[in-house]
Amino acid sequence: MKIISLNRASFAFILGLLLHFTEVQADTIGNSPNLVYFQSSITGTVSDSRGPLPGVTIMVKGTSIITTTNFDGRYTIQASKGDILVFSFIGFSTVEKIIDNSLLDIVLSEDATTLKEVVINAGYYSVKDKERTGSIARITSKDLETQPVVNVLAAMQGRMAGVDIIQDSGSPTSGFRVKIRGQNSLRPAGNDPLYVIDGVPYSTETIGSANTSTALATPASPLTNINPSDVESIEVLKDADATAIYGSRGANGVVLVTTRRAKAGKTSVSFSASTGVGKVTRFIELMDTKAYLEMRKEAYANDGIAQYPANAYDINGTWEQNGYTDWQKELLGGTSEIRNYTGSVSGGSELTQFLLSGSIHNESTVQPGDFGYTKAGVHISSNHTTENKKFKMSFSGGYTFQDNLQSGTDLTRISRTLAPNAPELYDSEGNLNWENGTFSNPMASLESKTAAKVNDFVASASLTYNFQSGLQLKSSFGFTSLQSSEIRTDPSTAYNPFFGMGSESSSLFSSLVDRKSWIIEPQISWDKTIGKAGISLLGGATAQRMLNGRLQQTGVGFTSNSFIENLSSAATKNITLSDETEYRYQAFFLRANLNWDGRYILNLTGRRDGSSRFGPADRFAWFGAAGAAWLFSKEKFMQQSKIISFGKLRASYGTSGNDQIGDYQYADTYASAGRSYDGLVGLIPSRLYNPNFGWEINKKIEVALEMGFFKDRLFLTGAYYRNRSSNQLIGVQLPRTTGFASINANLDATVENSGWEFTLRSENINNGDVAWSTVFNISAAKNRLLAFPGLEGSAYTNTYVIGKSINIAKLYQLIGIDSQTGAYTFTDYNNDGIISDPDRQHVADLTPKYFGGVQNQLRYKNLELDFLFQFVKQQTAEYTFPLAGTLNNQPISRTDRWTTLGDHNTYQRYTSGASSAAVQAGSRYAQSSGAIGDGSYIRLKNIALTYNLPLNHKALKCRIYFQGQNLLTFTPYKGGDPEFRFSGFLPPLKIYSVGIQLNF
Repeated sequence: MKIISLNRASFAFILGLLLHFTEVQADTIGNSPNLVYFQSSITGTVSDSRGPLPGVTIMVKGTSIITTTNFDGRYTIQASKGDILVFSFIGFSTVEKIIDNSLLDIVLSEDATTLKEVVINAGYYSVKDKERTGSIARITSKDLETQPVVNVLAAMQGRMAGVDIIQDSGSPTSGFRVKIRGQNSLRPAGNDPLYVIDGVPYSTETIGSANTSTALATPASPLTNINPSDVESIEVLKDADATAIYGSRGANGVVLVTTRRAKAGKTSVSFSASTGVGKVTRFIELMDTKAYLEMRKEAYANDGIAQYPANAYDINGTWEQNGYTDWQKELLGGTSEIRNYTGSVSGGSELTQFLLSGSIHNESTVQPGDFGYTKAGVHISSNHTTENKKFKMSFSGGYTFQDNLQSGTDLTRISRTLAPNAPELYDSEGNLNWENGTFSNPMASLESKTAAKVNDFVASASLTYNFQSGLQLKSSFGFTSLQSSEIRTDPSTAYNPFFGMGSESSSLFSSLVDRKSWIIEPQISWDKTIGKAGISLLGGATAQRMLNGRLQQTGVGFTSNSFIENLSSAATKNITLSDETEYRYQAFFLRANLNWDGRYILNLTGRRDGSSRFGPADRFAWFGAAGAAWLFSKEKFMQQSKIISFGKLRASYGTSGNDQIGDYQYADTYASAGRSYDGLVGLIPSRLYNPNFGWEINKKIEVALEMGFFKDRLFLTGAYYRNRSSNQLIGVQLPRTTGFASINANLDATVENSGWEFTLRSENINNGDVAWSTVFNISAAKNRLLAFPGLEGSAYTNTYVIGKSINIAKLYQLIGIDSQTGAYTFTDYNNDGIISDPDRQHVADLTPKYFGGVQNQLRYKNLELDFLFQFVKQQTAEYTFPLAGTLNNQPISRTDRWTTLGDHNTYQRYTSGASSAAVQAGSRYAQSSGAIGDGSYIRLKNIALTYNLPLNHKALKCRIYFQGQNLLTFTPYKGGDPEFRFSGFLPPLKIYSVGIQLNF
């Protein structure tokens, strides 16, 4: 559904059309005491940071002389020098200017105090922000256009209360983990929100495979297909009132992405170009050659080894003893070059509008080698309305193509562990240096390459007919198509030639994905005002089908590495996966909204869902919610308040579901045996039948208070929520005699998420030339496992604890260092004299204690500055290094180690690996409380400095800008960048970008 923002609302364009593209002056009132005969015309243009504003009201203060801007944002009004002109437009701060010449151009800035009038997208309907009963967070294109990001999820970080987002790696196609008000499901894959693009559900199932996406922490995310430049706004639905209308798919929240839409007006063209660079945010402080060699020698001395082994190349004289290379800078210290180009043309009449836009993004890598990523996209939108305004049809479509060539290996881990005195990468002739077979050259791993091509198409259309009685009939249609082809080549040249491997050992891995879906949603709505009661009713149905085909193959042995990308040239070919799944979904939904005198609002939503993913006994279910709001600032006892300008108390309760379990999980299924017997390939059972396999259910409750002070210049929103997710879908253990380890079933386990969210918005200064506003948000969340029957006897006994978060690690409790042996010691909880799995009783809660962001927007005349600080308070895992003393570099902090009897240092003694006690203690340390550290951080997430050039050509607008992402990070974390889910992968990059934007 289209988002309507009143600060640039469509009524402004319609108003301009009615004014016939001309400046209009209202008649003066005949006997006005303020009537003056003016002798000059004042003209000018009114715009905001993105271009001209049509429909702005201009009034000569103290008179009834009024005019409005036309489609080009231009106006003409009769006034005299010294008079004051008042410029006003909903969603923008009112500006007063004294006339000092006949030309007066004005730039308006968005007004935080009127944002409650903005109409926001709630999915199947729209609602004024001040009248919503649910919890909905929102960012707009203005927030997106200040950030040099390739994935829209990166632009959401730190800007929305209750929305926790973590980037998996610094790769342009890396995935993001998005948690809206916590983790509801025990299944890691069951916590993703529902994504809806222009009313069309968009599958976020990863593309690629573990064999082809080896350089990524997780397979590529399809959300990278969304072009940030095509997005008009993003709404996140959080509570039951907002999500229940999405039924079974709303348990983890809903992310609504609305793309740019066609608008009426004179044909306009926009073009922007930017260039930038990317660098790794943080490196780990490692040992230099001197400290490293001291560690190695001490390790052998501790183990009683006087003669260095033949394979101890770093200290036995084989490698240079005085050489030093900072391998982090050598392998990850490169510069990623980034270029981005976007362009659009739009316009149209009152009845027909169009928009066509395109974009190209190119990005190289910080690793060595000729690798790069390209994304190109086209977006189109059109609307048509009949002359009687009863029938309207609209269409929106986007096509994106991605071409990604990357190394098959991420060099992050090797860059942190490679000995600092390891040999040079290349010999004197420029060939890879193998140092006579003693050196595994990391550059050889770049011979392994991953190439991916993705084609993605998303289209939506709607037909609407309005009756005079307030009745509206509407039908929405959507279609998505995604094709992905990904290969990884692993040639023999990626290995040490002293192994004697040839092309007969080379291998090829291939992954193909073909995913299509369609959706149809007929709807009927009725809006009527009867006295003080505003009634809104909505009913509709959903029918959706999705087909997902996958083919994964491998090939080994080639005549020559020149044929390695041709699977048919492989001597041995295997199909490791070939399947096609079908998902069918149907639903009926209802909404009833009662608004009494703009003070008391009741919102009821319900949905009956049916999903092919569940057994016949539980295929259908009801979900619903009730939300209420009281705008107490409209009560008589509040009307005279000079402090409180707005007040609303709202609450909601309801249920939503979760069907993120995959297809056919309830069915008695079989898979290909993959092997031939007597010339035939048979079938093997792969899953047991469970007809009672049903929905996870999430019950949500929220209470919130919204308060505006001093004419809304200070606006505070506070909310408390509690979500309880039960009927958990997990694998239940079975006796081995069944032939299966587990069966997918519903368990009477309950997970609770509760917390507080606060958002404070302030308009600090706004006097025309100078404006400064601040938005602060913070979320404090708590996650608990309330119930898990039979937990102690299950396979999850070392994973979960009743009463604790489900995002925990059960660890050994580190006591310290044994002053006599120099080895780590741990708490023996069961007092059996042995440190073993039952002693892993220390619980580390890895759920962030709180997180949020602070955004400031400043403007002085034509200069604008926007910056955002993101902050997170959390515990996280320290980066795990191999055993200190082995042929692996270590962080400089490891020098604080035990050396002699009686020492009580931080880390245990060095060992070359020959001391079994030290090796065992080191292994347990990696699973102990000592491996958990403070991963809190404050980050300058984004900064944008923009200057609007003052040009004489009124039809041309030009902006130049500097943008930065992840520029500064303040953290006590010593393991590199604190934002990660999987260690050993490229961290998010810090990006510097400059660009120019033209509008005409």
